[in-house]
Amino acid sequence: MEKKIDFVGGNTGKCFWIMFLPVMAAMFLNMAYNVVDSLWIGNLLGEKAYAALTSATPIILILNSVAMGATNGVAILVSQALGAKDEKRTNSVIATSFLLAILFAVAVTIFLELCLPHILQILNTPEETWQMAEEYLSIYILGYITVYLYCYLTAVLRSFGNAVFQMAAMLVCTVLNAGLDPLFISKMGLKGAAVATVLSQVICLLFMAVYLKGKHIFSLRLGSFDIRIAGETVKKAIPSVFQQSIPAVSTGVLTSLVSQVSITAIAAYGVIGKMEILLFYPAMALNMVLTNIIGQCYGAKRRDRGMAYLKYALKAGTVMLFVLSLFVVGFAKQISGLFLKDGAVGKIVAGYFLIVSIGYVLNTVTNCFLGMLNGIGRPAKSMVLMIFYYLIVRIPLAWLFYQLGLGMNGIWTAVLISHITASAAAVWAGKKNKK
Repeated sequence: MEKKIDFVGGNTGKCFWIMFLPVMAAMFLNMAYNVVDSLWIGNLLGEKAYAALTSATPIILILNSVAMGATNGVAILVSQALGAKDEKRTNSVIATSFLLAILFAVAVTIFLELCLPHILQILNTPEETWQMAEEYLSIYILGYITVYLYCYLTAVLRSFGNAVFQMAAMLVCTVLNAGLDPLFISKMGLKGAAVATVLSQVICLLFMAVYLKGKHIFSLRLGSFDIRIAGETVKKAIPSVFQQSIPAVSTGVLTSLVSQVSITAIAAYGVIGKMEILLFYPAMALNMVLTNIIGQCYGAKRRDRGMAYLKYALKAGTVMLFVLSLFVVGFAKQISGLFLKDGAVGKIVAGYFLIVSIGYVLNTVTNCFLGMLNGIGRPAKSMVLMIFYYLIVRIPLAWLFYQLGLGMNGIWTAVLISHITASAAAVWAGKKNKK
């Protein structure tokens, strides 16, 4: 077993960037991975197929969020065990959580394949896109175990300070998907995009398995399974799952509202979702990195070091997202045109980012404090904040403004208000719990 970075004793800025940059690169590669699908589908199959992909997106987001949330809960326990230099506990956490990961992913796959039509109905999937969305998802879901294990392995590796491999694995997956997409889409339509995605994920997982076997970064001893640690893992994972999944649920609700407008509106919201990745992923990366770093500092009983990392991340993240937000707002129509060459779509997209733009800077602040709360072992508090952010503020306001006749601009305004309230609540909660 090896520990790559000394978060507790090393230089704060250097350690932060050594962790953050590879994770951020992996996030942007993940963005490219998703964008490739969208670009090929939008340009080869047109608006209807793109709208079908948008209808399927909330389910995909929830699945990915569940995987990221559950494995982030694992990362909390692994990081704290490493910080405490408890090798036996580290091995037990890894072995126990790995078995739980496989069982959970298989159970979710079976459940979704059986319940998919009912879920699409709940999401108000339009009749015009129903069949394509169902066909796409039925294939995508079959590959869910690979998505889950990717998130699991990268979360454990980040706990050891190894963030570079996450970037390498995602690069492999992105290149494969980019090459396979046009081949399968040309032969199978939208279903082909799903086949290409699953196939690239399977090959990526095999690549990861070969790498880990050769490097011996951590031990996977199934005999180290511990039922008590299984309980701890579930206890940490459940709040983290809710924390990561609630935004995806919100996206599903907003997609349902937008679906009542027109096919063009659905397609535009799909483009918005892809462009938002550019602004969401840096904040998510900060959350994930701080979870691991502060987790180790907390395990070593050095909260002062953890707070130093928090302050550094807040400064770096705020500057980064301010610059990125200016870029996206300034070139919203042009970027939208890469997905769908439709002036009406571009107008909706530009209007959204003009209203919501400052919200992404505030979202960065929110995620830094959520990462701190996760790292000190309090993911339940992060979950409560996410419930407040989305379920109490965003969704009810979006529904209310839409019913009042404010249309899509009303929905966008609700998104902005939720960002403002979330950042204020996260700062309050973070300051209350950091001592």
